[in-house]
Amino acid sequence: MPELLKSRVETCYQQAESFFKRPFPRPEVSFKLRGQKAGVAHLHENLLRFNLQLYRENSEDFLKQTVPHEVAHLVAHQLFGERIQPHGEEWQLIMRGVYELPPHRCHNYAVKRRTVTRYIYRCPCAGSDFPFSAQRHSLVRQGRRYLCRRCRNTLVYSGETRVE
Repeated sequence: MPELLKSRVETCYQQAESFFKRPFPRPEVSFKLRGQKAGVAHLHENLLRFNLQLYRENSEDFLKQTVPHEVAHLVAHQLFGERIQPHGEEWQLIMRGVYELPPHRCHNYAVKRRTVTRYIYRCPCAGSDFPFSAQRHSLVRQGRRYLCRRCRNTLVYSGETRVE
């Protein structure tokens, strides 16, 4: 499956070379992207990272829109240099002119959010909960203190957790 994606990257580069009548160095392509982003272009490393899960779930649009979107970032950087906006007019020119695609900034793929556990802290003065992340809860267990903004007392772990 990644071979089709790599092939699309190559096709996009060939289109850009034909359009601009100059060669472009090929990037390293990685499939180690997770989370909400479909793709990321690392300009200085000449690296493209793609989210294989989102590719599997949206392969047709991914090949049509996401791959050229990320390639356009690298091509724009190589043509116009450091000082351009990520989705500015230079990038838009490449999306419209080279790939004949609308310059959409973001994908609209359905992304499964991971569940997170919140650790509930309280203060005697406040009737509200203070949900802490696992990282912040761990810092408290290592001795860090967090204070109530109202009375400046130390927030205390209630023993409760909440999954969001």
